[in-house]
Amino acid sequence: MTESTITAKGQTTVPADIRTLIQAQPGTRLVWSAMPDGTIIVRAKNRSILDMAGMVAAPKGRRVSVDAMNPWR
Repeated sequence: MTESTITAKGQTTVPADIRTLIQAQPGTRLVWSAMPDGTIIVRAKNRSILDMAGMVAAPKGRRVSVDAMNPWR
């Protein structure tokens, strides 16, 4: 288990083995989430949602209008 200490300024250093594992570079943003049970999850935000554009090809010949996508029609 890897650990770090929080300074008086509220800062901490991400341990080297963790930085290597997540391929962190200077400027890598971290997203902190507090769970109801007190667990803290830290996730490296190294990809944008825009990076996912084009990952799934649209089915050929099947077009759906925006109105048909609305669940409340």
